[in-house]
Amino acid sequence: MVNQKYKSYAKINIFLKIVGKKDSFHLLNSRFIKLKSLYDIFTIKPNNTNSFTIDGNFDCSLEQNTIYKTYTKLCQIDKNVEKFYKKYSISVEKNIPSYAGLGGASSNAACFIRITNELCKLNLPLQQMLSIAQNIGCDVPFFVYDYDKANIGGFGEIIESFDEPDMNFEIFTPDIKCSTAKVYQQYDKIAKQNKNSDFKHLFKTYSKDILNNFSIYELNDLYLPATKLYEKLELYKKGWHFSGSGSSVFRQSNNSSFSCETTIF
Repeated sequence: MVNQKYKSYAKINIFLKIVGKKDSFHLLNSRFIKLKSLYDIFTIKPNNTNSFTIDGNFDCSLEQNTIYKTYTKLCQIDKNVEKFYKKYSISVEKNIPSYAGLGGASSNAACFIRITNELCKLNLPLQQMLSIAQNIGCDVPFFVYDYDKANIGGFGEIIESFDEPDMNFEIFTPDIKCSTAKVYQQYDKIAKQNKNSDFKHLFKTYSKDILNNFSIYELNDLYLPATKLYEKLELYKKGWHFSGSGSSVFRQSNNSSFSCETTIF
């Protein structure tokens, strides 16, 4: 009988530079770091409802849930997936804030791919799992690789593991739900696009040095457009850095213990 728990980790973006656009999608240069102390917890347990069931404090409908979207794609690959999830349900303890730039939904999708591949004995090769991941979202492939740190390019499909000393971070998530789509739309209205070569050197630089030498505006091209939509984000322009399309901010910490706080203004 299956009754197991799995961790679905959050991430931060040390930098996020938009270097082009193709077919209405933005091309990125970025570095992701997995946050090992911030994660959702998946529990797979027996289910008698004879249908696919997800329990958890999600901020979206079932049809918009990345786990459900991934489930439907895996069912198209192997009918045993549907049979399995008629007998077992998924419970997700949500600890990663939503609409916060921490990759919670993408991580959940990748975690579900790996769980289902294992429990349903699909034996999907890595490239096939990555293909599924790309169809769910541009951040999902990073979580499928399960790297601790990686440089990201293209639409999120170019992923290279990056080796550097571990760092401690303080993460702060204000009560601001940033819409990724709206932030990118605002970027298109106000921002000047970078050249792909402008920030290539960051791929070779340690994250600690990057954070020490660049401002929140310089490292994340989405911070300025996000502040145009959500003015309270300007409170964090000094001493903090911006993850993804927000709203979470982070900074280096000398404390050996990880700090993550979600606060309501």
